[in-house]
Amino acid sequence: MNFFINIELKPDSEMPVNRLLNNVYTKLHETLCDVNSTSIGISFPRYKVLFGNMLRIHGSEGDLSQLQKMSWLGGISGYCDISGITAVPDGVQFRTISRKQTTMSQAKLNRLLKRGTISADDVKVYKAKMFTKGLDNPYVELVSRSNGHKHRRYIEFGELLNNPVNGEFDQFGLSKTATVPWF
Repeated sequence: MNFFINIELKPDSEMPVNRLLNNVYTKLHETLCDVNSTSIGISFPRYKVLFGNMLRIHGSEGDLSQLQKMSWLGGISGYCDISGITAVPDGVQFRTISRKQTTMSQAKLNRLLKRGTISADDVKVYKAKMFTKGLDNPYVELVSRSNGHKHRRYIEFGELLNNPVNGEFDQFGLSKTATVPWF
């Protein structure tokens, strides 16, 4: 994780920043799946309450060079300013950026109903709890390549650390254990 690429999003009236981020992130995920990557992480360096207009991709110089050669952004590259591969500066902190999942969801309720482990009367109670325990984390909305359905991937930011933690990333560039440089 000694190198990074910044992708600055350039939204316009036809492509707002949230839709553009969703599209870029979906394309990145598809590409990471295609190359079966476990060594590329992502961060959102302009994150405050929202993600902001920049996605940072972290990895080795070789991994990032391979990614750049793939022209993975396709037609949406016109909405992005893509930096070259740059070394991570000295003296940065590190953090995990991972998926946050709710323990209660409509999909889980559907499975419980199908199995018959929840009664019709309990559905109202379950739904009431589901809405009170909703997530307020920022999210990206991805489109599945296999079935075309949209799903939200909620993101959780770990505590800032002074030392990196090595490990593997999923094909969304996220990890519950491995850190990315945060600056």
